[in-house]
Amino acid sequence: MIENHARPRMPSLLRQLNHQFLRFAAAGALGTACHYLVLLALSAGAGVAPGPAAACGALVGAVVNYWLNRSLIFRSERRHAEALPRFAAMALFGALLNGLIVGALARIGLHFMAAQVCATLLVLVLNYVISKKWIFPSQR
Repeated sequence: MIENHARPRMPSLLRQLNHQFLRFAAAGALGTACHYLVLLALSAGAGVAPGPAAACGALVGAVVNYWLNRSLIFRSERRHAEALPRFAAMALFGALLNGLIVGALARIGLHFMAAQVCATLLVLVLNYVISKKWIFPSQR
């Protein structure tokens, strides 16, 4: 008799959450890529000052992330009038938290890029939870 020593399967809900989180992270990466492309196009290509170019890029990245999260990741039917202000609040909170984390970790001696990686990972997980529970909750 041959025994099956395969790993037990991850429960279905946990698999779905894991898949959704990975799609959320990929959407964030795409939004970030759009941010950087706009920044480069405006700054290097059109001669716009870096500050305004970065702000425009961040706005484009946020719009891309909002659209992807609402329509593809969470498939939300929540009205834009409700979801968009919540998304904006989360984005502002995430940016402030990111700065606080990087500043605090750099002050205790961590290289600023390593601090940024830590902040990015923490804010990514926090943004996923906020998006799933508060901005785009399941309609079921």
